[in-house]
Amino acid sequence: MRSGEVSLAVEEAGDGSAGGPPVVLAHGLTATRRYVVHGSRKLERAGHRVISYDARGHGDSSPAPDRAAYRYSDLVTDLEAVLDEREVGRAVLVGASMGAATTLAFALAHPERVAALVQVTPAHLGLPQTDPEELARWDALAEALEHDGVEGFVRAYGEPPVEPRFRGLIVQAIRQRVERHRHPAAVADALRAVPRSTAFEGVVALEQLSVPTLIVASRDDLDPQHPYEVAQTYAEHIEGAELVSEEPGASPLAWRGAQLSGAIMEYLARAGVAAG
Repeated sequence: MRSGEVSLAVEEAGDGSAGGPPVVLAHGLTATRRYVVHGSRKLERAGHRVISYDARGHGDSSPAPDRAAYRYSDLVTDLEAVLDEREVGRAVLVGASMGAATTLAFALAHPERVAALVQVTPAHLGLPQTDPEELARWDALAEALEHDGVEGFVRAYGEPPVEPRFRGLIVQAIRQRVERHRHPAAVADALRAVPRSTAFEGVVALEQLSVPTLIVASRDDLDPQHPYEVAQTYAEHIEGAELVSEEPGASPLAWRGAQLSGAIMEYLARAGVAAG
């Protein structure tokens, strides 16, 4: 399907027999549509209509015509285009990391189109990154991917700052995720643009959110790039929001697709969304 000059790869599954609005999945930076519920089919098998798509430049979607056009405003436009093309008036939006910021920004702009919001491991408070060291790291990852491919990206990423027993698994997951892109140079452009763009205006914006919201946090020992403190801030400032996470020492809930899908369905039932 088209969103302006970009072609987006969209996938749909499930017959909607569970009732309620469709569930739309939005993935994170350098990921693809597979990496929200990690291949789990639990939502559609339970009768939910599930729509997932690759963000511009990612997976099977085409690059943006302008190398800078990977801002959150562009990503929100693409999400709206997906809803319109699939004739979805209201949806449950499930976003991970970059997708979390994208879906939250959409919910602020179009609350009437959001039945519920699920924020999976939010990474920041919506504002552009300004730390020179952090920006240099994003740029180094982009440069490595652009010039040396997947292995260059993995080398630039370095050793994950987690317990030694988990490092190999995380590096393998990173390699498999990055290998899925048809246009790695476009992902490199996104690595430069996304951290420098504004999704929403910090805590003030969180306090303006008016849709049922579930926040899925990860503990910092295994997922330090998505600080637990950020998820807590969301829970404290979004009215009525619920926060869920794995038990300390366990594998992150956000990485376990079937369990994550189950948590989403349980929340929709509690919020009265699954019944329409």
